[in-house]
Amino acid sequence: MLYSAYEMQRAWLNGASAWASAAAELLNNPGLPYGYTGLGPATASALDVFAHAAAHYGKPRFDIETIAIDGEEYPATEAVVLHKPFGDLLRFSHDGLPEDAPRLLLVAPMSGHYATLLRGTVRRMMQKCVVYVTDWADARDVPVEEGRFDLDDYIDYLHEFLEEIGEGAHMMAVCQPSVPAFAATAMMGAEKHPCRPKTLTMMGGPIDTRRSPTGVNDLAMQRPIEWFRNTVIATVPMRYAGAGRRVYPGFLQLAGFMSMNLGQHIMSHYEMFKHLTVGDQESADRTKDFYDEYRSVCDMTAEFYLQTVEEVFQKHSLPKGEFVHRGAKIDLGAITDTAIFAIEGERDDISGLGQTKAALDLTPGLKASQKKYLMAEKVGHYGIFNGSRWRDEIAPAVEDWIVSHGR
Repeated sequence: MLYSAYEMQRAWLNGASAWASAAAELLNNPGLPYGYTGLGPATASALDVFAHAAAHYGKPRFDIETIAIDGEEYPATEAVVLHKPFGDLLRFSHDGLPEDAPRLLLVAPMSGHYATLLRGTVRRMMQKCVVYVTDWADARDVPVEEGRFDLDDYIDYLHEFLEEIGEGAHMMAVCQPSVPAFAATAMMGAEKHPCRPKTLTMMGGPIDTRRSPTGVNDLAMQRPIEWFRNTVIATVPMRYAGAGRRVYPGFLQLAGFMSMNLGQHIMSHYEMFKHLTVGDQESADRTKDFYDEYRSVCDMTAEFYLQTVEEVFQKHSLPKGEFVHRGAKIDLGAITDTAIFAIEGERDDISGLGQTKAALDLTPGLKASQKKYLMAEKVGHYGIFNGSRWRDEIAPAVEDWIVSHGR
């Protein structure tokens, strides 16, 4: 019923959005006298904001066509190098890279948003690396015949992706996948697997959520796992390929994130309205572009979501040394030659300070020279991997770390 009710609401809002968009365009027509009154631009702007806020957004494209390096632009290429039911491995490159350019596996979050949320991360790292990206599928589009997908499967996918890339690769996990990426690195380290990553960079990841718990962490701790199972898990309707699959819907994840900073989101749309009213289309478009991506959401399998809540946020299995993959306990001490770089934002309200840094205390098999920590001052969660601070300060530090431990 939950998913069906959402589909009905979305259908109504799509129609309302289309009418509002058409009305805004009509009011902006210079041939209409009403447009020259004081109310004309204000009404058109309000309708435009509503049309944008009510519209439905599908999966975005990366659309990285060129990469600029030292004033010269190179055509960028995007290719699917490995297809799996629950996610593809994409490769981004360009002709400006040397033959021995570092290969970086960028692990995107499976947390309700598509991998395109890391578009700015990919674009920046492409300047010096061949970038591979985990392009996770929307669970509602994966037929039930393809089976389950949980944390164990996630780790297996990373293992297989690293094998596909080959020896000498590096790995960078953004937010939630820091946990499975950390576990996969330990597992491959214990096996002395030739394709284990040279470096692992974790950014804003919930390695140990007992440190500086945030609102997200508190919510997970306040409810038993059965509450999540009975309250936020829904069944995919018949109109989708994954009909019958149990999922945590992306629209619920988005509602949760929006409610955490509702005042800020309201002010952002109010600022968009003011920009449109005075004709500042460029500023309005920047806000629109952000929300086009932010509001593009996808579903997660119920088993992956519930296992993540229980193991990462409630039991703290990884930092306690109790995390198990396919029945075998993960030994973080087995990481002896993968250099670890932990990055956090001072104002991160999703993964609190110290949660990612905990990884450095959990790897006794590494020397001090194989560990590094960076706390980006005055940076929030999304600023760690996107925006000017990411491009100008954080990314160069990651590149230096990769180069210094690439041999």
